Amino acid sequence: MSASNRKPQDYGKVAVLLGGRSAEREISLLSGNAIYNALQDAGVNVVKVDPVDGLYEQLNGQQVDRAFIALHGRDGEDGVVQGFLKSIGIPYTGSGVASSAIAMNKLFSKQLWQQVGIPTAQFRTVKKNQLFTDNDARALFAELGSILFVKPIKEGSSVGMSKVATSAALLKAIQLAHQFDSCALIESYITGKEYTVSILNGEALPSISMQTPRDFYDYEAKYKSTTTEYFCPSGLNEMDEKIICGLAVKAFGALGCSGWGRVDFIRDGDEGEFLILEANTVPGMTESSLVPKAANAKGMSFQQLVLNILDTSFEHEDFSDV
Repeated sequence: MSASNRKPQDYGKVAVLLGGRSAEREISLLSGNAIYNALQDAGVNVVKVDPVDGLYEQLNGQQVDRAFIALHGRDGEDGVVQGFLKSIGIPYTGSGVASSAIAMNKLFSKQLWQQVGIPTAQFRTVKKNQLFTDNDARALFAELGSILFVKPIKEGSSVGMSKVATSAALLKAIQLAHQFDSCALIESYITGKEYTVSILNGEALPSISMQTPRDFYDYEAKYKSTTTEYFCPSGLNEMDEKIICGLAVKAFGALGCSGWGRVDFIRDGDEGEFLILEANTVPGMTESSLVPKAANAKGMSFQQLVLNILDTSFEHEDFSDV
C-alpha cells in the first residue's frame, strides 16, 4: 500500500473535526490532536474545529476546503456530521452518510451481516420502557448462555457495556445501556481471543489480537490500562489470517462503508469460527490505537496513514454518494 502522492497544497485548507459532545469526546480530542500534528508536520494547511464551538460558523469563517473527521460516537460516526458536510459542500474522510448510520447501529449491522452469511454471536434486544422482568432475564440466560454481554446499540469504545452472569446483574446492565440509548443489545458471551482488522481503501491491514487481565476489553483496557497487550502479527496462521481479513473486507463492504475503518471479531474458542462484533467507521487514532499499529506493521508511518486517510475525502467531492 503506497503513501499518498499528493502535495500538501493539493488538500487546500483542512479542518480536523475533534471533540464533540458524545461520550467519546475525550478520545476524540486525543485522536484529533494526533492527526492535526501529523498533518501540520506534513506541511498541510490545517486547523482544529470542535463542533461544540459552532461547526458551521467555524468552517465557513475559516473557508475550509475539506474535513478530516476525528469525531467518535454520536454526531460524528453516525452519519450526522457526514450529512451536514455534504449539505454545505465540504468533502470529508471515510464512509458516507447512510453507511455511517448503519455501521453505528449494532443491531442493523448484525442483521445485515446475518443476511450475507457473516457469523455473529446470538443476540436479542430490549427497548427502553419495555417491560422486562426477572423471569424474562432468566429466560434470556436459558436461551443465550450463562454469561451475557449487554451494550447500547449506538455507542462505541465499550461505553455502557457490561458482562453479566445473574438475572439481577442483567437487569442493572440493561438499565445502564438505556442511559446511553433507547435500545440495549444482549449477546451470548464467547470464550475466545479478540481480534481487529483495519481497512484502508478496500484493503485489510494485518490483524491485531488483544489481551487484557481485566474482565473484558472495556474502555479502561482500551485507553487507560498499561497492562493491555497488543500483538501484530496477531499469531494467526496464514490461512486464518486470510479468512479474518476476507471477512473484514466483506463485512465493511456489506454495510456500504468506504475509505477507512476497523472491524472487530472474537474467535469461538481456540480454533472456532471468527464471530463479528462491530464495524467502526471512525476508529481511534491515539498513540495506543489499533489502526496505526496495523499500518505500522505494514511499513506505514503515522503521517503516511493520516495522509492516506485524508485522500479518501476526494471520493466525496462530487457529493453524489450517500
